Amino acid sequence: MTPAADRRTSWTIAAGVAALLALHAGLALWAVSRESVTADELLHLTGGYFYNKYGDYRIQPENGNLPQRVAGLPAWLMGAPPPPLADNIYWRTSDGSVVGHQFFYETGHDHWPMLMAGRALMTLFSVATGVLVFCWSRRLFGTPAGFLSLAFYALCPNFLAHAALTTSDVPAVFFLLASLGAFWRHLSDPGWRNGLLSAALLGLACVAKYSAVLLPPMMLVLLVSRAALDPVGRRRRWWRIGAVTTLGHAAVAVAIIWAFYGFRYSGFAPGVPPAEQYTVVWQDVLPYIGIHGRLVEFCRAWHLLPEAFLYGYAWVVQSAAARAAFLAGQHGIYGWVSFFPLAFLWKTPVAVLVALAAGLVVAARHRQKVRLAAIAPLVVLFAGYWAISLASKLNIGHRHILPTYPVLFILIGGLAAPGVLAGRWRTILPVLLVAGQLAANLGAAPHYLAFFNVFAGGPANGYRLLVDSSLDWGQDLPGLAAWLRTHNSGPTAQPVYLSYFGSGEPDYYHIAATKLPFVNGFKIEHPWYEPGPGLYCISATNLQQAYGTTGGAWNPEYEKEYQTLRAREPYFREFSQNPEVRRDLERAGTARAFQRSWQRYDGLRLARLTAYLRVKKPVSVIGYSIFIYQLDAAEVNAAMNGPYSQWLMAIANASAH
Repeated sequence: MTPAADRRTSWTIAAGVAALLALHAGLALWAVSRESVTADELLHLTGGYFYNKYGDYRIQPENGNLPQRVAGLPAWLMGAPPPPLADNIYWRTSDGSVVGHQFFYETGHDHWPMLMAGRALMTLFSVATGVLVFCWSRRLFGTPAGFLSLAFYALCPNFLAHAALTTSDVPAVFFLLASLGAFWRHLSDPGWRNGLLSAALLGLACVAKYSAVLLPPMMLVLLVSRAALDPVGRRRRWWRIGAVTTLGHAAVAVAIIWAFYGFRYSGFAPGVPPAEQYTVVWQDVLPYIGIHGRLVEFCRAWHLLPEAFLYGYAWVVQSAAARAAFLAGQHGIYGWVSFFPLAFLWKTPVAVLVALAAGLVVAARHRQKVRLAAIAPLVVLFAGYWAISLASKLNIGHRHILPTYPVLFILIGGLAAPGVLAGRWRTILPVLLVAGQLAANLGAAPHYLAFFNVFAGGPANGYRLLVDSSLDWGQDLPGLAAWLRTHNSGPTAQPVYLSYFGSGEPDYYHIAATKLPFVNGFKIEHPWYEPGPGLYCISATNLQQAYGTTGGAWNPEYEKEYQTLRAREPYFREFSQNPEVRRDLERAGTARAFQRSWQRYDGLRLARLTAYLRVKKPVSVIGYSIFIYQLDAAEVNAAMNGPYSQWLMAIANASAH
């Protein structure tokens, strides 16, 4: 082939890669342009805004400094005004949820342009991951394989769901894959350039997400593996290489971490209204995380790493120890070994599963041609990450196993490698697989977050299996608002009751609704309300009571407590509506306890209602995540007010229909 032909081929390949990645970014941005801010986005963007504007690192330190800076960059450059910080108790106590709500909705500044600009920037990490997938697959198996891998990645509903969100999940995917790839390249050619690149990527991974803590042990496995590939007589040199590599990587990574925190130990910025603490004070975190706490305390004592970085790590460890979770009707706080395998089975497109099965058959037939050294970092990443995931007690979302998917996409590319498939199958099978991936994409679009495959019963059945960020992250307020405008407006409009899970603000979308529990987590006191006939709009996460008052099925014990509290309804009403009653209780020092009783009753009332609604057919479902039910007065009375026998009869009647 002539040099001119080589250049034309190179340009053609580059154009094909660019087209697929542009399609990927376009689909991701199109999808999120129809979504309200998701639960974690508000926190990430607000944290990044304060990092960039003030150099204050207390707001949301547990989710990666780098992606939050990127997410918050447009807000800072646009001159978005901060909420008032002086005399702001939530600022002083680092309450990111409330400060974020103030920043998004209470400053008079429209949050939407800064949110969409932040989302657009975040797609760069997903595009970069696509480049890695293509290049790695092409290097292993050839150009057609690279395009097959990239097509699977670009069309994957799970990556399109998260690619444009202002969260740290996709940046973590990129840096985990890039770090291990660069480290393996460094071990193959231990020069200073490769070493510096590998060390820099490790440092950036550390400020992308705390899952980077998995990289050092994975790198150690790769180091030992690389040493084992040398002849016995040459293995001693790896002691020296390993020592130099370890020290060099540690030094560069620590320098990068300090740089992202402004080379300042304190997470509290000077020149802004003073703050008192992180979200939870140190003494309520460190004693409960074992050896991690002692390590963090040692680093604090010697100022080895920035304070906010250490706090974020400690908070992540504590949060992962126990967390309410939902899995196919089960509720727990310590997770299930089966959570991620089932999430993988339910949320992986069938085309990917078929490709993996075909790949295993092909690998068995061509095992003599498989060079483990060529795929070592992929194997270590996949096996190591899955081992940790299976042991994890933090079972709140399928997104936590996203880093394993690029490995699969790269290896799937091997089906298009020369000599792997014979005859027409070399073309037919990859085409059919990509068509299957495209079909999965079209079947979910634009609701990529709610994607479930046919084994799970599709997106419509997803709420029975997984909730939270696997399905319902608070993204469908615009869809709910549009439905209400079309189906519930004018003089015949019915009252609307809303139990929303997420960080969005229903008022921003002009959703006129009585707010049931769990509308948001911003410490807005929930007033008394009288449930009545109308439309009940319930987020899937709340419908399943994943984080609700009961944390499971309704039972006689909950019923007994509920009826005891229901007898106090007149007092709850008076407390909410009569200022004199409230003042009397405040003077007596019992107002806070009374408020907690009302909140407990309100939570139980919603739990009793959702237990009924789970067997009732909704009139509509918005984006697979918000369920709309129409209840008449008799149903409301049976579900929320009547005796246990009446509630059981209502359940039986709803089940029969």
